[in-house]
Amino acid sequence: MSNSISIQSLLIGKAYRSRSIQGIIEDAEPRPNVWYVDADAYAVRVRPTNGRRDEWRTLAVARD
Repeated sequence: MSNSISIQSLLIGKAYRSRSIQGIIEDAEPRPNVWYVDADAYAVRVRPTNGRRDEWRTLAVARD
């Protein structure tokens, strides 16, 4: 039996905060076409706390 957890499941439901938006991550998808050094890229859909429409952002997740 495997106890593996996906990065997507860890991101969904977490708080997101940047200079332009803050809210809750509602969805996360890998972005293999975006490159970071020693990190994987994910497109995350953020539901803003101020009631604006959802917005997509790219997030880097460090690799071990």
